[in-house]
Amino acid sequence: MVELVLFVIFALAAVFGAVTTVWARNPVYSALGLMLTLFSVAVFYVSNGAHLVAAVQVIVYAGAVMTLFLFVVMLVGVDRAENRKENLPVQRPLALGLLVLFGGAVLVAGRFAWVTGPSGGRAREGTAEALGNELFRRWVLPFELTALLLIIAAAGTIALGMFRPGEEGGEEDEGEAA
Repeated sequence: MVELVLFVIFALAAVFGAVTTVWARNPVYSALGLMLTLFSVAVFYVSNGAHLVAAVQVIVYAGAVMTLFLFVVMLVGVDRAENRKENLPVQRPLALGLLVLFGGAVLVAGRFAWVTGPSGGRAREGTAEALGNELFRRWVLPFELTALLLIIAAAGTIALGMFRPGEEGGEEDEGEAA
């Protein structure tokens, strides 16, 4: 019964986040809606016993990718002023109540026994230990090459973001010299 209630709550949260991602006029609200959807999907992974995939979902997607999205939004900038008047007076107390409810759910979940790995012997297929052994023994070179490719892509993105046409001294300097 608890699993069904959690599924319904986080399914509604995922749908709400997806709709917010598409319909929000402010790009920051759109990015926050995407983050809500990603966290909800991570909860689904946990409920299906895929704890490593849930951790990767939160760390990589909700952490790194959302930081990149917000960096791009800040780099591009928003040209219009934001109306800072409080439109939803119930929003802050409701958020505080949900925070207390979520904290209570975490405390209740912490009382149960958590299985953190195999009980003994070799690591079974699909565990984080087996994945780590396979990744850093057999697949270490492709893993490192992928990391290098991502670093080069990030450096290229930053270089393109800093490029301003006309500031490099190309055509405009030649016209002034003539």
